[in-house]
Amino acid sequence: MNCIIIDDEQTARAIISQLCSETNDLNVVEEFSNALQAIKYLNQHEIDLIFLDIHMPDFTGFDFIETLKKPPKIILTTSDDHFAIQAFEYECIVDYLLKPVTPERFKKAIHKVAGEINILNNKDGVQNFDSNSAHDLYVNIDRRLIKIDIQKICLVEAKGDYINIKTETDSFRVHSSLKKIKEKLPEQLFVKVHRSFIINIEKIIDIEDNSVLINKDVIPVSRSNRSDLMKRLNLL
Repeated sequence: MNCIIIDDEQTARAIISQLCSETNDLNVVEEFSNALQAIKYLNQHEIDLIFLDIHMPDFTGFDFIETLKKPPKIILTTSDDHFAIQAFEYECIVDYLLKPVTPERFKKAIHKVAGEINILNNKDGVQNFDSNSAHDLYVNIDRRLIKIDIQKICLVEAKGDYINIKTETDSFRVHSSLKKIKEKLPEQLFVKVHRSFIINIEKIIDIEDNSVLINKDVIPVSRSNRSDLMKRLNLL
């Protein structure tokens, strides 16, 4: 991701720049001490992300955002926590970092940005990020990326343009398809039993005729998928 930093404090710019240099796939292309210089740059260049201070001499961060016709993703950086609610009225603002910015908090913010850009590019609400998160699934709900432990997923049900992901304790409605999430789930654990259902075979309580019981949900098993399900079970 190509990014720019806008902050009137040189030390603040240096800290963000250093954190960016320590993050894979994050490239600082320019730094600006005032918003007017940044506006001129953005009129001629496209970028993926802006680190934006709220309090600046010529423009506030919010004034700056209002000048942009198609703003990229923005992470606000500020020592003032009074603008958090106002910040999230803007769809382009992904996160709100309080100074001094810690590496751990910075990583979380970048993770959110990466998720939103991936979701925008793929037009899908389900993402795996890297090999270190092979046991986790991130779903986009109300502009928040929520992590789900894959092994705790009991079933996935398709409902129109959405899927309903159920764990033992929660349910998540996500804009995606059964086909898309099937690609993200480990084959040894999950099986499609119906055109509208994928189940975790370790969560099956019992099987009767053309249905399986998972928690309190009775899931239909289609005739075409039954043989595949039975092959996956450890039968005596």
